[in-house]
Amino acid sequence: MITAPDPVSSLLSRPFTSDEATSLGLDYRTLLRENVARVSRGLYVPGDGEPSVRDRLRAHLAVSADAWASHRSAAAVQGLWLPESSSDHSLLHLSRPMDAPRVRRTGVVGHRVRVEDGEVEVLQDGLRVSSPSRTWLDLAHELGPASLVALGDQLIRSPRPEFEGREYPFATKGELVELLKAHPNMRGIVKARAALQSMRVGADSVPETLLRLSLLAYHFPEPELQIRLRPFDPLSPSGDLGYRVIQVVLQYDGAHHLSEEQRLRDLRRDAAFRSAGWVVVIVTADDLRNDFARARAELRALWAKRAA
Repeated sequence: MITAPDPVSSLLSRPFTSDEATSLGLDYRTLLRENVARVSRGLYVPGDGEPSVRDRLRAHLAVSADAWASHRSAAAVQGLWLPESSSDHSLLHLSRPMDAPRVRRTGVVGHRVRVEDGEVEVLQDGLRVSSPSRTWLDLAHELGPASLVALGDQLIRSPRPEFEGREYPFATKGELVELLKAHPNMRGIVKARAALQSMRVGADSVPETLLRLSLLAYHFPEPELQIRLRPFDPLSPSGDLGYRVIQVVLQYDGAHHLSEEQRLRDLRRDAAFRSAGWVVVIVTADDLRNDFARARAELRALWAKRAA
């Protein structure tokens, strides 16, 4: 015999509204005793503690069928980098088409936007969200120039399938050019165009982008990214960025370089460069916090010495 599902248990397994709860005989006091959390007026999600950004979005989108997560909220659920100044998710960002009213609800910043095909997508868990490219464009008016380039570099870099489960970049520079052409009057469009000119394929992390931008700001030449010791050998050791003309490679060692396996790979890479006559400059998070001043000073001294 198949037992029909308990309607209350079914309700408490997903985001729901107070009206839905009332229809099943659950009043506010009863809800407070259940394993639920309030995310907005009349809107609840199951679970103890503070709901995640994803859970809060799922609840709001369940009662706003034509809306989608955008701006900071889209970046959060897509795993896109944001600077600390834009990492507050206490307010959710939801967008709707221009012919619909803004979402007006406690805890939500509503937007009315014009979108083209492909600029809104559905994630595997069913969450509606702006595409990574559109998210980048939506954030153009908010982010500073360097942060906008860093986020853009994340979009166009070539992923590593074994680590990220995808073979293609989120976007190409050509696709971003077309995106900007389709939205010539958006807020931040001038900043987005300037950022696109500064974006480069090959930065595997945000600190690598920020290091490159710091070098350019202090009048160093454009560095080669993912620079190979042997240019035409795909198995050659490579560093994050460098200058072949003076045989200097800069390597940013982030948190993942602390593992023993990665440390040994780094040692072998550095030894290969050094045995070939290159200088390896190790750059760390401490340098990042100081705008890479030490690394720039070391590189400037090496340039004067080795280019002479």
